[in-house]
Amino acid sequence: MDDSNRGAKLLGDVREAIFGAQDGLVSTLAVVSTVSGATHDRYSVLIAGVAAGLAGIFSMAAGEYLSSKSQREISLAQIASERANVADRPAEAQLELSRLFVEDGLPDDEARIVAEVIGRHREVMLNTKVLRQFGVSLEDAAGSPIQGAVVMGTAFALGALAPILPYLLLPFGVAVYASVAATAGVLFVIGVAKTRWTRGNPIVSGIEILVIGAVAGIVGFFFGNILPALLGVPAVAG
Repeated sequence: MDDSNRGAKLLGDVREAIFGAQDGLVSTLAVVSTVSGATHDRYSVLIAGVAAGLAGIFSMAAGEYLSSKSQREISLAQIASERANVADRPAEAQLELSRLFVEDGLPDDEARIVAEVIGRHREVMLNTKVLRQFGVSLEDAAGSPIQGAVVMGTAFALGALAPILPYLLLPFGVAVYASVAATAGVLFVIGVAKTRWTRGNPIVSGIEILVIGAVAGIVGFFFGNILPALLGVPAVAG
């Protein structure tokens, strides 16, 4: 695998890790905040948080595995069909490639020349066509969906720890605020870190993700306090 393909694969793993960690942080914070607001009980919060975390890990990992597997199977089917087309009708495949280059902005005569040169190498022509037509490369289609599932599930698990651990280590009254603070801090760091690849403003990126986490925590705690009243559940003393 060359440097460009390794870089593309790394970016894919980074995307999955960031998405998994953000979801683990935000969804788990929403659950523990809701339960802490409703029950004021450490163990209920821990049980709910761990249950939400475990459910999220398996759900995210399974979803990533199935979606990646389906995408890989579709890509392989498209590549197999295009491979047969290139093998059986190379002149037609070369003409189609020339038309694709024209659509990209090359003049007709230059597009024909480029397509003719590429057409002398069947695998290069195949890779160029499937990349241009279907947005996948031969190496991408050969990847394993298990790796993406592991990255996604692990990132979710690590993200879920931040809102849960304060309830395990600190007094309840402190843990409520520490959970939000820890989640906010990790979200901000993720936002800053991802600008290494997005080239965006680190502070803006960090604040953007931080606001999303803050909203989740506030909404969760708010509903945890008002839902018992709406449902007629007696208030629990702190």
